[in-house]
Amino acid sequence: MSRFIRNLPNFLAARDFREFLGLLGNARKRRKAIIAAMGAHVLKVGLSPVLIDLMKNGWISAVALNGAGVIHDFEIALCGRTSEDVKSQVKKGRFGMARETGEMLNEAIRQGAEKGLGMGKAVGRMIARSKLPYKRFSLIGSAYRHGIPVTVHVAIGTDTIHFHPQADGEALGKTSLKDFFLFSGLVRRLDGGGVFMNIGSAVILPEVFLKAVSFVRNKGYRLENFSTAVFDFLHHYRPDQNVVRRPLGKKGKGFYFIGPHEILIPLLAAALKSAR
Repeated sequence: MSRFIRNLPNFLAARDFREFLGLLGNARKRRKAIIAAMGAHVLKVGLSPVLIDLMKNGWISAVALNGAGVIHDFEIALCGRTSEDVKSQVKKGRFGMARETGEMLNEAIRQGAEKGLGMGKAVGRMIARSKLPYKRFSLIGSAYRHGIPVTVHVAIGTDTIHFHPQADGEALGKTSLKDFFLFSGLVRRLDGGGVFMNIGSAVILPEVFLKAVSFVRNKGYRLENFSTAVFDFLHHYRPDQNVVRRPLGKKGKGFYFIGPHEILIPLLAAALKSAR
């Protein structure tokens, strides 16, 4: 794999990819933050084992998810797969009605709010301590076991668990707000060589990242000389502006890599592991 990467043509995306690999290597070597923010589709297409391996080997030091990411991660832990035929199910009013998903996640979030936990830690603790048959494939549960922070950033009404009877708006807001401030603390650690990756989130996580950058700088902390990258199968406005362009200071560089997650992320992982 290392020879394959070296032999890529020194133009455009191939040149950017090699440069980005080098920045990740430097961040890992210097123990700077490497934050992976991910949309739910990244987990839905089966990449959790790849991401867990990157976490274990120091290539990801923190994870940020949207609310749907929690749902897909839990369902993988519960039954080894996730996804519905949305087009057919929504016509029958059955989309998102799985009882276990709504009950267990909402209960974990409610208990997390009572204990003052963020949503990522609350759900990670529930999965890690459960007897779910496929929990070894849970990104959130694995992160909890390895002490890697996970933050979850929800928009009320975007996730199927919000219309289940057990949903508690206060608990959802409280745990997600706590995660925002935890996330801001992680973003602060990007200063001086850290790397932020937005993988497959078109709106929520780019917006959260931009606000966290502004909040950190407003508090008077230095946040310069870090790198960002977007991995997605389309070019979107908000990831381009809020991740690749606007947040960077006088130093640092942003990258945009376009391609299917199920190809790009294993390629990235293989390239990083070959660099050891």
